Amino acid sequence: MPENEFGFDESKDFDVLDFGEKTSNEVNQRSKYIEENLWEKLEKANKRISLAKDILALIRYVSDSKVAWYRKAVVIAGLIYFVSPADETSGDNEFISYLDDLGVINAVIKFLGRELVPYYDPDYKS
Repeated sequence: MPENEFGFDESKDFDVLDFGEKTSNEVNQRSKYIEENLWEKLEKANKRISLAKDILALIRYVSDSKVAWYRKAVVIAGLIYFVSPADETSGDNEFISYLDDLGVINAVIKFLGRELVPYYDPDYKS
């Protein structure tokens, strides 16, 4: 496989990464968890910081059959962290819990870089 626009051969360079023995099927199962919990969490977070367009772009990215499963796994891990109630707190600390969610989502967006840009368009078809 030739090098991609980031300068590495995905068929070789990602072999050294440990994705916890996740297969394409396991990644798809995790994406169901996101679908079930995303909108409630997004509704809460949207009151403070608007992430809707970013989250929707990430969902479109994960739904694209042409995206490699291991790239989807990174996005799904970030979205699971975002929807997970484990870090939710009440009162004044609630804002802080959204800041770490924002940090994780922004890290995923940075990781994907320009690759994510077309997915901001709701009419984009790969």
